[in-house]
Amino acid sequence: MRKPPGIYVEILIKAELSRVWRLTQDPDQHERWDLRFTRIQYLPRKSSAEPQHFLYETRLGFGLRVAGTGESVGERAAEEGEVTSSLKFASDDRKSLIRTGAGYWKYIPAADGLRFFTWYDYTVRFGILGRLLDRFAFRPLIGWATAWSFDRLRLWVEGTQSPEVSLTLCLIHAVARLAIAFIWIWQGLVPKLLYNHVDELRMLTQTGLSPSMLPWIGAGEVLVGVLIVCTWRKRVIFIANAALMIALTMLMVAEGSPYVVAEFNPMTLNAAMFALAIIGWFASTILPSAGNCKRVDPRRQI
Repeated sequence: MRKPPGIYVEILIKAELSRVWRLTQDPDQHERWDLRFTRIQYLPRKSSAEPQHFLYETRLGFGLRVAGTGESVGERAAEEGEVTSSLKFASDDRKSLIRTGAGYWKYIPAADGLRFFTWYDYTVRFGILGRLLDRFAFRPLIGWATAWSFDRLRLWVEGTQSPEVSLTLCLIHAVARLAIAFIWIWQGLVPKLLYNHVDELRMLTQTGLSPSMLPWIGAGEVLVGVLIVCTWRKRVIFIANAALMIALTMLMVAEGSPYVVAEFNPMTLNAAMFALAIIGWFASTILPSAGNCKRVDPRRQI
């Protein structure tokens, strides 16, 4: 199996090198923006000339944690103002896919800010199974997490919003979008496509449509739900959903549908979906995105 390339991520930050350096080299600040680490602890050293050893930990959820060790092996300032920070890392934790690794961070002043980028690679445990898991799942995921974290750092450094606010807004946005998508898919799949529910058929009849349209309407609703997930970075989908909920509600009221006053009626469902759309719209105003980073090492393009 051919070894996959190392992970490369680059972003342009409109800030001074000194500020980016502090927020990336101070462990207390680093763990605030980097999604890959829950805790980073520097170990004591006798002098600044010695390598800086550190411990790191990542919480996986459900009480599971992965721990490892690292060593900052050098910092070099070039004549052009570039700064490079190199490190090695390893984990003896049997839950960790990563066995050993190495990489660097580089800071290059530019006319419109600072080019901040990283490259790193690692070896994995668990033999062929570990290599397959790394290639098709873990490596894409940790590459995305690195890029998302870099954009989260950019928003913080440029004064837009703190890392904690960025994470909160991302979670609110995700819950709102996934909830709306789930409702559309459920409403299209279960009562319309799978069960041809009598209430669905009755509502079609009341609006003057043929019952034979029910599967087509169900398929359309499923498609809308899938589209909402696939257009993750498009905010306009929330406004479209809110407007559609208003239109459907007005249509039911105008037709005098008896379901308006029924228990667990479409009115309350439409109101909930409208509220979720508004919440999603406001939460997604400014979100970190891995798409704002370069992900291909320029040296591989030569």
